[in-house]
Amino acid sequence: MIGERLVEDMTDSERDRARRVDMILPALRAAAQEADRTATFPPGHVDLLREAGLLGLVIPVEYGGLGGTLRDLAAATFAMGTACPSTALAFFFHNTSASRGLLPLEAIEAGLFTDDEIPVVRAFAEKVLTRMGTGSWLANFASESVKTAAANITIATTASKVDGGWVLEGEKSFGCATGVADYYLTSARLAGYDTAEGLATFFVPRDAVGVSTRAPWDGLGMRATANNGIRLEQVFVPEDEALTVPGAFTRMLTVSRGSFVGNQLAIAAAYLGCAQQVYHDTLEVTTRKTFADTGAPIASSPVHQVLIGEMTRQLETAYLWLRYQLAIETCDPPLKPKQEVFTQWRLGKGAVTEACFQVALGALKAGGTSAASMSGSAGRALRDLAMGLVMTFPAERGILEVARIRTDAEANQLFATAPNGTATSSGTSTAGTDTTSATEVVR
Repeated sequence: MIGERLVEDMTDSERDRARRVDMILPALRAAAQEADRTATFPPGHVDLLREAGLLGLVIPVEYGGLGGTLRDLAAATFAMGTACPSTALAFFFHNTSASRGLLPLEAIEAGLFTDDEIPVVRAFAEKVLTRMGTGSWLANFASESVKTAAANITIATTASKVDGGWVLEGEKSFGCATGVADYYLTSARLAGYDTAEGLATFFVPRDAVGVSTRAPWDGLGMRATANNGIRLEQVFVPEDEALTVPGAFTRMLTVSRGSFVGNQLAIAAAYLGCAQQVYHDTLEVTTRKTFADTGAPIASSPVHQVLIGEMTRQLETAYLWLRYQLAIETCDPPLKPKQEVFTQWRLGKGAVTEACFQVALGALKAGGTSAASMSGSAGRALRDLAMGLVMTFPAERGILEVARIRTDAEANQLFATAPNGTATSSGTSTAGTDTTSATEVVR
């Protein structure tokens, strides 16, 4: 199975699920170039994924799914990324919806909801899981064009209470499967709240009154993802199609293993799959094509040897980061506390996506002018992988956040009670000549 390149120690049940992914890859690969050219998600892929049972890949068996985990999802998005990165990305975002079902149930087990809240939270969570497990495609709409300095994602869409339900108003600027998914799982802010305690989640049918599609997305990235976004104008959502318990969203996040909802590394796996494929394509072309005068393979030239060596280093770097992150997010019992797992991911996301982009850049150089085409492997991969540099957050933001976490923790350790006799009445140190105070060190 192609997914075993990433997840090297698959169990028998994981291999069974990976075979389902491998079976659809030829169809994904055959449609990829035309889908990219026209910037449209192939409509046949919905039935393809549904019939393979993959829309329920990470849904427990009792809800109709295949019972997979993050390991299965990472292997699947990686494998799909080798065939059609756009489909891999759209499939990833469908699967992120599962967290809106799995995490609330875990939070209930952890005692984070009251007796009065549990029936409402459980009903919504099980509805998410059942719909996914029985073949519904859910588009997870959270991101918006509104930005604030305090957060990566700011929710401006509002939900106002009316008789029998809620009315949504707002615009979602990012979300794969626009016009493709059966439901848009939409985040909104409850009226009267200005913190994350007021975040709520709503099922919005694709054809609901008041839902419209934004202008076609012509971005520097994976073009066939139906990533247009939606507008919501007085969209009514029935009470039983919403999770509006104040604080439910923040409480469920506390039980995730990694960042945000605990599955973000699977998006990086899709980028790694794309990088793996362009690396393979480059090797295949440069080792088979020969110089006209010497008959030696193009790959044997000193320049190509340097390029291929660097591509190999970058590719292996991405594998190492991603495999380690997968290990610390899925091992049982956990190896690291949640904060350390989160910190690792802030570095890892940028490291993986930057390395993958460098693989595509090397492929462009190795192919030369004749291969610098948007219909070619290197050109498409370069554009597709460019999105990884900015999606969610760029590497620089992750580095900055980790630096702050580490330095703040170290700074706090600088304040301590001094042992008796370490300072004289004049304030000078008796242990040495350094008179710098703890406060000055922090500054």
